[in-house]
Amino acid sequence: MTTKKSTSTGRASRAEIRKKPPWKYVLRLYVAGMTSKSAEAIRSITEICDENLKGRYQLEVIDVYQRPTLLRGEQIIAMPTLIRKFPLPLRRLIGSMADKDRVLVGLDLRPRS
Repeated sequence: MTTKKSTSTGRASRAEIRKKPPWKYVLRLYVAGMTSKSAEAIRSITEICDENLKGRYQLEVIDVYQRPTLLRGEQIIAMPTLIRKFPLPLRRLIGSMADKDRVLVGLDLRPRS
């Protein structure tokens, strides 16, 4: 559990809010079976989240072969696909998750250069 420092008014200071957003990232990673490409995507996303979100994320990995009905609801057309459900706005990253900088920009964890 994350503890939140507060000012004398009981609210977090602006510097504290900018430094570490209080929300948890909710991510869904869609993969097609347990192929080497799927395993690499899972490993890459888990590593990126562990390094940059340190316990402030929830990652759900969905194998579309086991849960094909979710494809239509999320409009998934290619795998792997990572969807950031929260914080809003919703973001989608499609294809290889190996490019760390691309994933960080896609998740809004690093500004575009």
